[in-house]
Amino acid sequence: MNEQTQRELVILGTGYTGRAVYKKAISRRWLTWATSRAPTTHLNFVPPERRIHFDLSDRTTWSNLPHDCDLLWCFPAEPFELVREFARAINVVAGRLVVLGSTSAYHTGPSGEDPPPWIDETAPLDQTKARVQGEEFLRTTCGAIILRVAGIYGPGRNPLTWIKRGRVGPSRKYVNLIHVDDLAEVCLATLTSGGRGEIYNVSDGVPRTWQDICHLARERFGIHPVGDVDTDSAGKRIDNSKLLALLARAGTPLLYTDLRQSLDHIVAVEASTEVTP
Repeated sequence: MNEQTQRELVILGTGYTGRAVYKKAISRRWLTWATSRAPTTHLNFVPPERRIHFDLSDRTTWSNLPHDCDLLWCFPAEPFELVREFARAINVVAGRLVVLGSTSAYHTGPSGEDPPPWIDETAPLDQTKARVQGEEFLRTTCGAIILRVAGIYGPGRNPLTWIKRGRVGPSRKYVNLIHVDDLAEVCLATLTSGGRGEIYNVSDGVPRTWQDICHLARERFGIHPVGDVDTDSAGKRIDNSKLLALLARAGTPLLYTDLRQSLDHIVAVEASTEVTP
């Protein structure tokens, strides 16, 4: 695709993050298609002519994708053999390919350090994980840009709700977060300016312990943890310096780095609108 023409984007798997990306891409006049295994049910916010039935496990749907577009891959890149077959079948090198991975890809052994050491993009990967194998194939063979994404939150994915339901508790484990709106901006920035075959850690750059987050929930919002959540893991501290350098060049700063303000905004949005997680 000529970089000077209107950008054409296909979102593979338009779930929570994909919806946010779709809305931002449309607002910038990108010609954008959204895919789903059940487009009629799950893509009612997309015009019918921009909905695509796509399922990686169903080879008959692969031909539904338009040719030579940029691709944003929003689901785990596994199983490996199917990922490889798909990539070869549709010639993913024709446009830019950005794949959403996870910071869980990094292999970290037991550490006695408190806080744990910072992890950048050179850290070793856990190659036993199927999605890591798929991502590395796409990166090394197809020039895919891999985003190692921290915990995604936003309206409909509220950490306060996680605490209320006992999914998390006041442990000393470090957690890294990224607001869905910031993640959507990162996706567009890497599609336009990211280096082919590069890896970028995506987080707000402020690792916090669940103990600290639970304290904020109690003091600011009157929400008390259901109970303790035992964990022996110290968690990770994700270094996002490489991403920040890219965003600086693109003129796109992260907007949600203050968790208290972010939670205030989420609470207000959820109180005023019906949010679908």
